[in-house]
Amino acid sequence: MSSTAVYTVEVEGSRPPAAGKPSAGPVYRCIYAKDGLMDVPSQYNSPWDLFSESVKRNPKNRMLGRRQLNEKKAGPYTWITYEEAYETTLRIGSAIRSRGVNPGDRCGIYGANCPQWIMAMEACNSHVISCVPLYDTLGANAVEFIINHAEVSIAFIQENKLPAVLKCLPNCTAHLKTIVSFGTISSTQKKEVEELGIDCFSWEEFALLGHLDHELPARQRTDTCTIMYTSGTTGEPKGVILSNGSFVGEVLSMHQLLVETDKPGSPEDTYFSFLPLAHIMDQILVTYWIYSGSSVGFWQGDIRYLIPDLLELKPTVFCGVPRVYDRIYTGVMDKIEQGGTLKKMLFQYAYSYKLGNLEKGYRQEEAAPLMDKIVFDKIKQAFGGRVRLMLSGAAPLPRHLEEFLRVTCCTVLSQGYGLTESCGGCFTSIANVISMLGTVGVPMTTIEARLESVPEMSYDALAAVPRGEICLRGTTLFSGYHKRQDLTKETLVDGWLHTGDIGEWQPNGSMKIIDRKKNIFKLSQGEYVAVENIESTYSRCPLVTTVWVYGNSFESFLVAVVVPERKPLEDWAAANNLSGDFQSLCQNGKAKKYILEELNSLGRKEKLRGFEMLRAVYLEPMPFDIERDLVTPTFKLKRPQLLKHYKECIDQLYIEGKAGNA
Repeated sequence: MSSTAVYTVEVEGSRPPAAGKPSAGPVYRCIYAKDGLMDVPSQYNSPWDLFSESVKRNPKNRMLGRRQLNEKKAGPYTWITYEEAYETTLRIGSAIRSRGVNPGDRCGIYGANCPQWIMAMEACNSHVISCVPLYDTLGANAVEFIINHAEVSIAFIQENKLPAVLKCLPNCTAHLKTIVSFGTISSTQKKEVEELGIDCFSWEEFALLGHLDHELPARQRTDTCTIMYTSGTTGEPKGVILSNGSFVGEVLSMHQLLVETDKPGSPEDTYFSFLPLAHIMDQILVTYWIYSGSSVGFWQGDIRYLIPDLLELKPTVFCGVPRVYDRIYTGVMDKIEQGGTLKKMLFQYAYSYKLGNLEKGYRQEEAAPLMDKIVFDKIKQAFGGRVRLMLSGAAPLPRHLEEFLRVTCCTVLSQGYGLTESCGGCFTSIANVISMLGTVGVPMTTIEARLESVPEMSYDALAAVPRGEICLRGTTLFSGYHKRQDLTKETLVDGWLHTGDIGEWQPNGSMKIIDRKKNIFKLSQGEYVAVENIESTYSRCPLVTTVWVYGNSFESFLVAVVVPERKPLEDWAAANNLSGDFQSLCQNGKAKKYILEELNSLGRKEKLRGFEMLRAVYLEPMPFDIERDLVTPTFKLKRPQLLKHYKECIDQLYIEGKAGNA
């Protein structure tokens, strides 16, 4: 890597190619960990220690808030203080133990973000009970699979999720013995659950089973904090085991970087929680702001009311995913286009002026205060008007979008990169460093990183511009996959976590994500797609010979290039009075629509998830062949070559897909 790098330091040399192993580049740490990875203070052995200490410092502060519904209309936020949340959590933890759930057992939580979610999680932390989020978008039978695979013995469930749970409950009675509703539970539902030999309580009923003086067990950093399930290549979710030590280290590493580079969390901060708590990202963030004594306000759980919730809460910290930011960007740019020539010119002048100053090294608040006041303030107000820190994660943030947010939102923005297996963020861009635009920044202070060459994709970790698979080593990595030692050995090799993502070191020491090694990728909303399984499903359609499915991490949906079966397509055309040869039929809009509908119909029948459906297809009359380097001699798809060959078609499919969904 270039000697101009200033944000990372080399701590170990490169590894040249050895027999059976690819070469690896040098090992780097963040400059703020140049003397060693961050040490966690001895008093913190569990997330419970972070919470209970914050309660002592901030007993009367607002902690958890939500909007109350009056006649289906949302009112202002109402709040639970740290002291009140602590007492309720102690009662819930005691009640859990009264049900025969002991340290080391597993507790499921299923529902939208809300105060009960957090208090149930903290109750688990207090008694060394592993929290297991239940998440239905991992597949039709994911909730049932996770309950049984993790051997969940008690589950906290949001009221509107109870009907879905009741459907799979007859298959979950081996371990699950208690269900607690976040709110109330109807007598009919209660009876249905109890007939299966499972006890059922409302939140209020359950809290009455506990008391405040239940003795808490000792907590160790090696104890399992959570088992968090993510998409697996075989269709079954993988249970990622995260220890107390990893979780606490991730939270305190975030604190260290904010202290070093911007401003740490404080009781004056308010965080808006709407990203799923079933994912590691929001769990870490909520835990950090609780550690900081801040207020955490939750959305209503309905995307239609996200902006009204935001405007009512007026948070100081906002974390989104690229899809959310893209909607905001599109809305702003549409208004600018409709605002007339003068307003458009003023916006463009202000934008260029502020961007220029940011590129000169000015801090956010110094770059263009007058332009912030007279031009960009309306955009700031769209987030409530008080945001001082904006975060992005879950998928790559397109460069133009990141630049737009940095310039117009009047706040610092940090883009991060991480996996569930790294306990959330393992790289983060540094506040007010505009040269990190388009990258995911530098390693967190608990992580070391290196690139490993991928010869089959022509990525060389020892080249002048180092490129290769991102590998991680450090104190916040996962402990393994639950009941899947085989997968653990594949992913953790000689202490290094192999992420499957291809990175490129930048001259300033930041990392840029440029590709994906395996055939799993994220869409812009953060959902993982196991593309081979999807292609296998669609290939069962009698209308097609071959299907290549593609998903861009900057987009929220999938498209495909399809080689149709000649005779079925020609028979359909004849039945629908369409003329022309096979090649012209493949260009026919009605034929494209017909095959798209048939593929998605099959997808729904096979229970593919919504984001696994196709939005647009290109019909290719010529089979993928070796001559064009599109398949291997065994007819496996060569994805990089397919993308290169069909790049223009893919770009057009995304245009069509967006237009069709407008």
